[in-house]
Amino acid sequence: MTQRDGLRVLSLYEGFFSGGARALHSTVVAGLHAVGRQQHSVLSIHREVRREATLQRMVDDQRYRALRAAGVRITSLGRTTDGGHDPQHFTEAEMATAARHAAAAHVVVSLKEQPLRLVNQPGFPDRPVVACLHRSDPEHSGAALGELLTAADAGRLAAVVCCAESTRQAYRAAGVPEHLLRVIPNGINLARFRPVSGARRLALRGAQGLPADATVVTYAARYDPMKNPRLFVDAARVLLERDARAHVVMCGAGMSPANPDLDGDLRRTFADRPDLLERVHLLGVRHDMELVYAAADVVALTSAFGEAAPLCLIEGAMCGAVPVTTPVGDSARIVEGIGFVTGFDPGEIAATWAEAAARRDELAGALTAARPRFSHVRMLSAYAGVLDRAAAGAGLRVARA
Repeated sequence: MTQRDGLRVLSLYEGFFSGGARALHSTVVAGLHAVGRQQHSVLSIHREVRREATLQRMVDDQRYRALRAAGVRITSLGRTTDGGHDPQHFTEAEMATAARHAAAAHVVVSLKEQPLRLVNQPGFPDRPVVACLHRSDPEHSGAALGELLTAADAGRLAAVVCCAESTRQAYRAAGVPEHLLRVIPNGINLARFRPVSGARRLALRGAQGLPADATVVTYAARYDPMKNPRLFVDAARVLLERDARAHVVMCGAGMSPANPDLDGDLRRTFADRPDLLERVHLLGVRHDMELVYAAADVVALTSAFGEAAPLCLIEGAMCGAVPVTTPVGDSARIVEGIGFVTGFDPGEIAATWAEAAARRDELAGALTAARPRFSHVRMLSAYAGVLDRAAAGAGLRVARA
């Protein structure tokens, strides 16, 4: 089977909402589509999702807009999380839409395990499927792990791409056949995520309401138990008490005063020192994270479980912020030589943030030297190879543009 327009790839998304996996996968889709050797499209099960105390609409999402700008066609089944849909059941109309789009593709890609429940439905076209996994805790994925194993048992999976070695090990232990597992480390656009000049850095701090001489710790995460925001808040209390020049920045879905859970965390932790809250900055979802990171001394992660290869650590470090993380997933490997790993004690975390900020200039050379290993160019090439091999394994011969 020869196609003049190159390999056609359909990516299945659960929905468009804030998170590193969607950002990473959208970078892959847009990058491969732009090269022209592969034609990519996206089918999203949901058109809007309520998460982290916010309603996140597909058309408002930064990743949706970036994909559209790159010329990637995006379609949705139209579901909403407030619509009372049975996640395991699809209507005839939904299946007809999904089948039409899948039949037009040579390879189907599933962003995480959840969309595989659509692939496993009777009537879904027989296409090689590549599942892309971005966590290290299959035990927390509920029914999604079962869908992944069902797809593997049915012979639908051509490959399972893991963004970290911890992901590969966890899913192998969970029963995914080892011959399917491939590790492709996360990469980022280094032209976007880079340090700025001293003058630019001061200007960015001024725009964010941060003093020029402040010690700035930035936390980029959605409000979720996996990310352990309560631990971050507890450590922030210790830091702000110890250092009168310290400021902490919290950004991501749910990291705003509109989130009652976060508001409760802050009230509980700072009940006796409300004055310290003046140095806690809640930015919510930002579309200019490269500028937020460039103003920081430290990029922090306090996750309790589930992480694989957190993008915030990579992006922050490549903007010149020293990464400090708890030992979850591949986080320790990512920051080796350029940052620090802590335990889960707030006092230890706060002390490590202070040390990291004090050693920022000392570590600048190591951060610069590490840039090539985080390039998204390498990542895109590896994904392209997996998709090409999936098509070849299914007997497809695809002409190159």
